[in-house]
Amino acid sequence: SKTKIRMVKKMKTYCFKLYQSKRNRKLHKQINAAGLIYNHCIAIHKRYWKLYHKSLNIYVLQKHLTKLKKIPKFSYMKEIGSQAVQDITQRIDRAYKLFFRNLKHNVRTAPPSFKKIRKYKSFTLKQAGWKLLENNTIRFGKQNYRYFKSREIQGEVKTITVKRDTLGDIYLYFVCETKENEVLIRTGKSVGFDFGLKKFLNSSDEEDIISPLFFKQNRNKITSASRKLSRKQKGSKNRKKAKLGLARLHKRIANQRNDFHWKTAQYLVGKYALICLEDLNLKAMQKRFGRKIGDLGFADFVNKLKYEASKAGSSVIEIDRFYPSSQICSNCGYQNKETKDLKLREWDCPECGIHHDRDINAAINILREGERIFLAS
Repeated sequence: SKTKIRMVKKMKTYCFKLYQSKRNRKLHKQINAAGLIYNHCIAIHKRYWKLYHKSLNIYVLQKHLTKLKKIPKFSYMKEIGSQAVQDITQRIDRAYKLFFRNLKHNVRTAPPSFKKIRKYKSFTLKQAGWKLLENNTIRFGKQNYRYFKSREIQGEVKTITVKRDTLGDIYLYFVCETKENEVLIRTGKSVGFDFGLKKFLNSSDEEDIISPLFFKQNRNKITSASRKLSRKQKGSKNRKKAKLGLARLHKRIANQRNDFHWKTAQYLVGKYALICLEDLNLKAMQKRFGRKIGDLGFADFVNKLKYEASKAGSSVIEIDRFYPSSQICSNCGYQNKETKDLKLREWDCPECGIHHDRDINAAINILREGERIFLAS
């Protein structure tokens, strides 16, 4: 009998950079207009709550914005399409719902706040307001823009986000829905990884992944660039140049880290069929260990690993963060609560006497717990 291949829907995002051009000023103006609309919506929400102690309905807000477009004072709202305005109101509505839900569950939170227009980044279009043309060209309204087309866009385009970065470069993000053959789970080697501060990943088979720590490598350059910026007079052209230089350096570091994450993820899913990790509370770790946690970028890496695993047929299992992987002896199962002290890097099991390296022992325990969860599912 023939095996039926099941098709599954997947969402993919393609990112392309726009060519540098004077016509890009129009897009910068539109992003600024989106920022003004965002701040106006936040002001209305705050005023409505102050008057009525109720959350403003999104449809009432959208009707109000439609009326405001007819007033000359709010003519900037016509700069972007109605769908982009709707997207702004929807994002604010989701943010307020999350805020009230967090309040209900006693989670530390804050409501959406105003943003500086020069720091506002993007607007999103859905079905209307754009058209893809030949020769890596896209049309917004009546203006054509060219972009660096590194690969073909596959699937049906659902949304397009026009986004600028701190350097003033503009990028296009195409969110597409594609139909692909379902990738079946494959069999092969299993591994457990313990996230570390000295090493990026401590492996159960002792093939550890070392982190280059890109921020630490470039710290002297960042310090020098920051000092140059602080010495420049506010509002001067030299200050703007120094600010761009610092932003360019930070972007370079982010690109290096991003490249390291993707290559590591592809290597691991090619080698292992089952990858077991610990679900960590990274916010709490960042408060304790500071900049180094951000430099490692572990949360972003896990997302990339899951994406690559879904393409390769590998499985990624995250065990509970409260599982005492560092305390349990991987040989006999004895739980040594003295290992809660992070300064204790090596220890001998009081039960069986075997000597443990803290990180390798934790990785072995994570592997065993991950295999148990995988088999039970």
